[in-house]
Amino acid sequence: MSKTGIPLDLIEEVFSSRGRVRILYLMARKGSINITRLFKEAGLSYETTWRHLRRLLDLGIVKEVRLGRLRIFQLNEEHPLADKIVALFSGVVRGAGS
Repeated sequence: MSKTGIPLDLIEEVFSSRGRVRILYLMARKGSINITRLFKEAGLSYETTWRHLRRLLDLGIVKEVRLGRLRIFQLNEEHPLADKIVALFSGVVRGAGS
């Protein structure tokens, strides 16, 4: 990551799908969330949610916390995009189309 900013290709990858946007919205609004609650509230299948989570984990934007057998996902506050994602979704309200 350069000191001059966040690479455009990273932003494109993060926001490249409606499913990822929904997942990031929920994480920004709720903080920590498990995958069951995440896929139900995002309106996605378990498989689709897990595929998006794996990609967000690979990019370092999301981190996984294990509490015994429970797996919790949350934005990685150390990633330079995390605070920007929270700010982006702070004033967003889910509409009838979501």
